[in-house]
Amino acid sequence: MNDLDLLLSPEGRALLDEVRDTDPARELAVATRLRRTHPAELVSAALGQARLRQRAVAKFGAEDAGRMFFTANGVEQSTRASVAAYRAERFAALGVTSVADLCCGIGGDAIALARAGIRVLAVDRDPATAAAARANAEALGLGDLIEVREADVTEVDTGAYDAVFVDPARRGGRGRIFDPEAYSPPLSWAVLAARTASLAAALKVAPGIPHEAVPEDAEAEWISDGGDVKEAVLWFGTGAAPGAVRATLLPGPRTLPGTGLPDPEVRAPGRYLYEPDGAVIRAHLVAEVAEDLDGGLIDPTIAYVTADALHSTPYATAYEITDRMPFNVKKLKALLRERGVGTLTVKKRGSAVEPEELRKKVKPQGPNAATVFLTRVAGAPTMLIGRPAR
Repeated sequence: MNDLDLLLSPEGRALLDEVRDTDPARELAVATRLRRTHPAELVSAALGQARLRQRAVAKFGAEDAGRMFFTANGVEQSTRASVAAYRAERFAALGVTSVADLCCGIGGDAIALARAGIRVLAVDRDPATAAAARANAEALGLGDLIEVREADVTEVDTGAYDAVFVDPARRGGRGRIFDPEAYSPPLSWAVLAARTASLAAALKVAPGIPHEAVPEDAEAEWISDGGDVKEAVLWFGTGAAPGAVRATLLPGPRTLPGTGLPDPEVRAPGRYLYEPDGAVIRAHLVAEVAEDLDGGLIDPTIAYVTADALHSTPYATAYEITDRMPFNVKKLKALLRERGVGTLTVKKRGSAVEPEELRKKVKPQGPNAATVFLTRVAGAPTMLIGRPAR
């Protein structure tokens, strides 16, 4: 709070502009120079905020990150802007005009909702975090649409809002929290809050949430951005059938709905191997991808799809397989040397071998590139060698 108060002063804002592009390697020299003309506390706050803004560019883009205010936890835990914008668009498409954003953090989701034309009550119990959210709403010109309240979310009346969005804290003193009932607030409380919403609700949860922990009346959506799985969301009031699941890939968006297919058949590896997007795997929708590709699994426990033909799909990356062999480092090394492979991409699923460990052992050299999959085929440790399909 004190740091933010300092930075919001005219002197603080001017100093933030001055240190905006400071190279971390030069921080000490810059700090020494600035402390001759500015209070040491303000200099430390400005340089610290500049560091956080540089880290936040990956999530918020350079323009927004350069104007926003962050806490260390806020940068780490806030929603990526592209994901928040997608969710805000879903709310808007459901006819939502107002949202109670509970556990709002530094305001990333509130900003996206407001930019979608939705009025937001943003609530967080941490004073510094709530202050940052308020400063961000003002900095981005959204203060008229975002009301920030410092409060315990369990004590907030959300009855005046169309929808509820809850983003429980999923980190504790020992790192990530995997038990949904250990979230703050617990998932059970968030579900009750969602069910009281007049129109719709969304609960942000960890992508590793067990499917059996998803409420029967919720639609579960797993979201990836640029191939990285970012989160799962439990939706209420979307009109989807109970137990519905979907995988959404950004940019796009491209959404794959679940159709309740049985597990695909297991086949011997064909000419092509398809690696489903992580959101597809988390949503248990590999069968839907396999059916679209007229493919099967290489092993009943491994989420790699094989097919004899090359098909275009946004939900999986295709590789052309040139070689298949039992796991044997010496044979792999000889094969790579024979083909002049110096750029080796190692992927693994169902193998205990670490990619970097394998690279050190085979010592790839040469002008060519290849991809090796360390996996299982019909239960046997296997290496599949290939390249991205075109």
